[in-house]
Amino acid sequence: MNLNPLVNSMRIKVFVSVSCLVLLLTTLAAASITDSEQRTLVFSQPFKRIISLYPAHTSNLLELGLNKEIIACGPGDTQLSDRPVVQFQDDPERLLALKPDLVLIRPMISRGYPNLVRILEKNNVRVVSLQPTTASELFSYWETLGRLTGREQQAQDMVETFNKKLAAITEPLKKIPKEKRKRVYFEAIHRQMKTFAPSSIAIFVLESAGGINIATDAEQVRETNIAAYGKERILAKADRIDLYLAQSGRMNPVSVNDIVNEPGFGVIKAVRTNQVFLVDEEMVSRPTMNLLDGIGFVRSLLYPDYGQEGISRL
Repeated sequence: MNLNPLVNSMRIKVFVSVSCLVLLLTTLAAASITDSEQRTLVFSQPFKRIISLYPAHTSNLLELGLNKEIIACGPGDTQLSDRPVVQFQDDPERLLALKPDLVLIRPMISRGYPNLVRILEKNNVRVVSLQPTTASELFSYWETLGRLTGREQQAQDMVETFNKKLAAITEPLKKIPKEKRKRVYFEAIHRQMKTFAPSSIAIFVLESAGGINIATDAEQVRETNIAAYGKERILAKADRIDLYLAQSGRMNPVSVNDIVNEPGFGVIKAVRTNQVFLVDEEMVSRPTMNLLDGIGFVRSLLYPDYGQEGISRL
């Protein structure tokens, strides 16, 4: 009796079974993330050669305990001054020459430079676009970075540390009744008279610090953290603005004098009482652990009597 067909059939079945098992194990071992542009990335191992084109990504990667894995940063990112500086306007070949396996960007880059993303991905470099625009997205953003880099536990530690320190900062504010809390207009872009969207991270900072956002009716601009308001609407609430706060930095290169001397602003209560202040945009707009510094700083402006009580990162 010829057993070869039977043996061959058994071999084929075993081969198929083993192949299916390998595929199943590979699938089970794979991780996936969905970025800010709703693109899903499936990967089987942590990324080890990362180009970070947003300073917040760099800050968070360092917080996760990564350093040598970051092989290049964008311009204006001074956190790793010994790394090559690249930018999204560069010829993609310059980025490819560094042999990255992951390039971290944010949506404004992919919208403005889609060709960069296309060429990188064509050369088997993964591109992930991340930028939380609301406070509710903050922790999931850190967790996504943790999954991409194999630092899931460290990401959880970040969340726990943030919540613990936030509780220490906000605990004393429970003594202040709502009717005695300061009402604040929070400026995002002075030349355009724009504020922050009510769901933005900056407003989360303000409200965590015990402030009441006077511009809850502001209309969000597209899917950003910025909201349109206008001088007329600001002045309509002039008598109710106890403190005028403005982010300061590249997004809003403004001074206190610019605000105080703005035509018509003399009627604002905060201007009349010298309650106009600037806060570094890195502490209120970038989704990093430095938001704790921003909350502590804003709290000290709103309620000086509390000083630095409960603030350990400043």
